[in-house]
Amino acid sequence: QGQTLGIAHALSKLENLIDRPFMLFLGDIFFITDSLQPMIDEFYDHKVNAVLATKIEQDINAIKRNFSVLMDEKGFVRRVIEKPRHPVNNLKGCGLYLFDLHIFDAVRRTPRTASRDEYEITDSIQILIDDGFTVKSKTIIQEDLNLTYPEDLLYINLTELRRQNLPKLIGHNTSIDPAQVDNSVIGDEVFCPPGIRIRNSVVFSSSTITTGADLENAIVTPDKLIYCYKSLPEDYNNDQS
Repeated sequence: QGQTLGIAHALSKLENLIDRPFMLFLGDIFFITDSLQPMIDEFYDHKVNAVLATKIEQDINAIKRNFSVLMDEKGFVRRVIEKPRHPVNNLKGCGLYLFDLHIFDAVRRTPRTASRDEYEITDSIQILIDDGFTVKSKTIIQEDLNLTYPEDLLYINLTELRRQNLPKLIGHNTSIDPAQVDNSVIGDEVFCPPGIRIRNSVVFSSSTITTGADLENAIVTPDKLIYCYKSLPEDYNNDQS
């Protein structure tokens, strides 16, 4: 991409490489869904030009950080509003899209925004709609989170442990005995000194734990130790298992 000028700008770089309908995923979004197949079915069964993955969002601030999707009486998307200050419904776009090739014509005509000085994909989608192309939404996202801060990475890993009903996940060639590991994800080739407890934490592959103290609510990389107390839900911290 060179300059990072927004999602639509990044997408424009792919026009010469794509010759059929495609799915676009934002790489910094964690999401949980049973299946993406309903988006594909919606696209082909109704012969639409785009399908947006959506979520019924109860947290109004989460909608303000993403984009709002407004439907018409026939069930088609009529407006998408990037980072709305005053959301009028609870249907949130989640950064997963299915497009046909008409999106590239819309991207080419997308203006650079004054607020963020970027080319927004939501503006491209609105141009597509205003040009008379059909856009649907499919509410298939159960949970999503923008990965922005270290705390988000920790929360995502612990959420996945719970979702998969795993007490811990430990990689290959990792030396942790006789350390005690609870509700944590530990990568490959990690060395841990004996006798410490690792709880509610994530340890990257190829890390060496040098602290002699117990680790709790922490992220360990090969060159950093980051504590993340504030972001975790209270039940994580109260869980003594």
